[in-house]
Amino acid sequence: LKGMSKNDARTSALRWLERFELTEWSNRKIETLSKGMAQKVQFISTVVHSPRLLILDEPFSGFDPVNTEQLKREILNLHREGATILFSTHNMASVEEVCDDITLINNAKVVLQGNVHEIRQQFKKNLFTLHIAEPVLAPNESLYSLESIEKHPMSGSVAVIRLKPGVTMREVVDQLNREYTLLGFDELLPTMNEIFIETVTQGDGQK
Repeated sequence: LKGMSKNDARTSALRWLERFELTEWSNRKIETLSKGMAQKVQFISTVVHSPRLLILDEPFSGFDPVNTEQLKREILNLHREGATILFSTHNMASVEEVCDDITLINNAKVVLQGNVHEIRQQFKKNLFTLHIAEPVLAPNESLYSLESIEKHPMSGSVAVIRLKPGVTMREVVDQLNREYTLLGFDELLPTMNEIFIETVTQGDGQK
């Protein structure tokens, strides 16, 4: 709170308590609160003075999904307002949702570093998810291999295909539209969890 007046500190603290729905507990001792509520207070005490640099270590640990989403929202808001945030976590799903750039560390050594989107592109496997009206899809050895297919709960099927080297999705779409009713498709990028496992496994295998 260095540099803040008593009134500014109190105003900011009460504003944050209201945002986290803790106002009615504002006069309670911290040891009387639940673990989740105490974690919220810990976060509030970290940001109450609007720091330009935040270092957060596993901030979502112990939170239920609703509170995790709220905290994630507040962290992203702080980033949009100009704060630089160093975020340490083992939860790779959180990395995808919160981080712009990452550094993966294994056994105290940096094994991967860069922009999250660019890294996911770098590790992609030419996999695509297709949504088709028909219940089945035939493989096409000249364009793609069929990795899996399952019935969509509403209608049609969802298929995962792997493009052959040098084949573009446009070629596949042109061919599929002649034989099937293609409802849509998405590129299936690897998750950060999959990338972490692959990177660490390869690194351990090289020792």
